[in-house]
Amino acid sequence: MENFVSSPFIVPVAGCAVGAVAIVSGIWFEAQQRRNKAEQRMAMIARGVPIPEIERLLGSGDEEKRVRDPLRSLGNARRTGIVLVSVGLGLIFFFITLYVILQERDVLAGAAVGIIPLAIGIGFFIDYNLQKRELSRFGLEVGAESAGSALDR
Repeated sequence: MENFVSSPFIVPVAGCAVGAVAIVSGIWFEAQQRRNKAEQRMAMIARGVPIPEIERLLGSGDEEKRVRDPLRSLGNARRTGIVLVSVGLGLIFFFITLYVILQERDVLAGAAVGIIPLAIGIGFFIDYNLQKRELSRFGLEVGAESAGSALDR
């Protein structure tokens, strides 16, 4: 058992196990919620509660099929891109500053860590621009509507 604990593979295996447990528990929790909601519906139907009242209390059951607001999605993509690019640049700047202070060249390897969120943030900006272009095809001008709402404040 001591050889297993001192193995260099324990950290990656534990990290993957935590991720797998989180995914499985999320799926299980969602299934439990659906089962509880179905049981509540059945109990209400058995008591003679009308269907419109059940839908008002518990929802229609079509929550997953809701139409999402495209402007909200666009704003979320932009905000996430800003945060990730800022985190990436901050990490790169931090490790470069640490290199300047310590004069230890190996510290620069840490700056490469900042490339990951930076690249993901750039991907979100690309997604933002693609969504914006798609909305303009359908006649929704994002820039004009945002400027109008800013003037109304």
